[in-house]
Amino acid sequence: MSTIVRPARLRVTWPWWMLGAVVVAAVVIPLFAGTQVADFSAALRPPSAEHLAGTDHSGYDLLVRTAEGLRVSLTIAAVCAVAATALGLAIGVSAAMIGGWLDALVMRLVDGVNALPHLVVGIVIAAMWRGAPLAIIASIALTHWPAVARVVRAELLAVAEAGWVDSARLAGASRWFIATRHLIPAVSGQALVAMVVLLPHAVWHESTLSFLGVGLSPDRASLGTLLSEARGDILTGAWWTLVVPAAALIVTALAFAAAGTVVRDRHRPPTGQVW
Repeated sequence: MSTIVRPARLRVTWPWWMLGAVVVAAVVIPLFAGTQVADFSAALRPPSAEHLAGTDHSGYDLLVRTAEGLRVSLTIAAVCAVAATALGLAIGVSAAMIGGWLDALVMRLVDGVNALPHLVVGIVIAAMWRGAPLAIIASIALTHWPAVARVVRAELLAVAEAGWVDSARLAGASRWFIATRHLIPAVSGQALVAMVVLLPHAVWHESTLSFLGVGLSPDRASLGTLLSEARGDILTGAWWTLVVPAAALIVTALAFAAAGTVVRDRHRPPTGQVW
């Protein structure tokens, strides 16, 4: 029996350990390192005992710089995921409650937004206010809410078939009461899954926008800006300036993706229920 249970528990817990290690590294490493000062005499030094990940072209310790960039990317990704989930939840609940022409209009809007290339739309929005974190958040949230709205609407349509929503209406409950006391709690699990699944997408999009030069300004450390700066440094043989932030980006995305899979499996509806 133990030989069967342990691998199952390991499969469930390792993503959370991995994700926790990423978050702790993003917080603890810059905290212990303190404020860094540019030292151009120490620029582009390879990994050594003094600088475990080497230095960048400004002489900053690359490990600390990557941790600072990871913290910024995680913060932006978390805000984007929460904003997109809240927007999708509000639109999905409204469409399912009102129904009729509004429901049909929302679904056509969802199809239209999904048909647009998210990266291109994100670049256009971010380029209008280049370097502003709010623009990056808006560019990601406004292109990723339709997936949440579709999941919420599908789940609420299945819930409505149970009949207790109609019973609440007949009892005199208002739409606001039904939405806040019945509908939103019924889809909270699916909304949580959608938010966790959105996190790796938000990390990738923020890094891509900053890498392309329409995200954060180069003086603000993020995984995207570090990768953008590494394009020039790697031509001089400083391979570590690309490998270290790229490895941090890949590990972070994998950690969030694995955690999202665990949350999705835990909240998977029974067979036959609409997801």
